[in-house]
Amino acid sequence: MLRKGIVTIFILVCFVLQCSVFGSLAFGGIIPNLMIILTSSFGFMRGEKEGLLIGFFCGLLIDVFFGSFLGFYAMLLMYIGYLNGKFCRIFYPEDIKLPIALIITSDLSQGILCYVLLFMLRSRFQFGYYLTHVILPEVLYTTVVTIFLYPFVLKVNGKLEAYEKRRAQKFV
Repeated sequence: MLRKGIVTIFILVCFVLQCSVFGSLAFGGIIPNLMIILTSSFGFMRGEKEGLLIGFFCGLLIDVFFGSFLGFYAMLLMYIGYLNGKFCRIFYPEDIKLPIALIITSDLSQGILCYVLLFMLRSRFQFGYYLTHVILPEVLYTTVVTIFLYPFVLKVNGKLEAYEKRRAQKFV
């Protein structure tokens, strides 16, 4: 129950930060994607199910407030969280290379899929422009923010796991 509450607070705080604080820190209209960082991080730290659920709720928030179709970002982030959860077996908390690589891949995949499904299907064929002016700057900005946000998420997850272990030992 504690984990659900803390994850909910994480989702809401990251969403508010993404919309307000980082909105004012935008470089050329580009803001980091905190929802991808959160979804990917919990996906490879906790597994497919947790990544899927957190991705769904992060995406649903984006859909409700900014999406043109209800469920588009929820489905997209749900798949991203699930696929990142596949890497749970090879995740080591002290190694930051895998999380950064997965977050970069996730953000790049989301940008390309959004282009294909939201722009290209409406006859907007400027992929080179979209890649160099939107997708890659967002990936770079998200990567920089990941370096600072990920250790905090990792520490909170470690404390939650230690708490859950202690609590489970009380009942054994």
